[in-house]
Amino acid sequence: MPGTKTPTKRASAARKGENIWTDEERAAVQAAAAERKASAGRTPEEQREEGLRDFKGSIAKMPVDDRAMAERVHAVVTAAVPSLVPKTYYGMPAYAREGKDGKVIAFFKAKSKFKVRYSTFGFQADASLDEGDMWPTEFAVTKLTPGVEKRIADLVKKAAG
Repeated sequence: MPGTKTPTKRASAARKGENIWTDEERAAVQAAAAERKASAGRTPEEQREEGLRDFKGSIAKMPVDDRAMAERVHAVVTAAVPSLVPKTYYGMPAYAREGKDGKVIAFFKAKSKFKVRYSTFGFQADASLDEGDMWPTEFAVTKLTPGVEKRIADLVKKAAG
């Protein structure tokens, strides 16, 4: 039969059964989908209230050392910029701008989340950290010293614009 195409195997078929993402990455993506679904239709007051509940729940699930660091980071961030809305972002504690856009600008990634050697405090593209042609967007945090806490507070203030 002229013009009839013969079926070809898809490239993805060769990878069938192969895990492209780690279990931790897959769980983070599933958490993000659940977060988006849950936040749909929330009023700003509900977003803050339910976001804080989700936020505290994500911290409560962390091992003791990560939990202590996350709680201290939370105290530093909320003291620096009280208007930021706590919420979760891919299952991690995060902070979003208040109001209509509600975009996440900063997040805490516990070392236990992806089984790495240090936790990080990071910023999203909507954070106002632009500095020249290149700037850091995620910082390794091994210990919360007064200097580290001040640096986090300063960065969060700048990021919040």
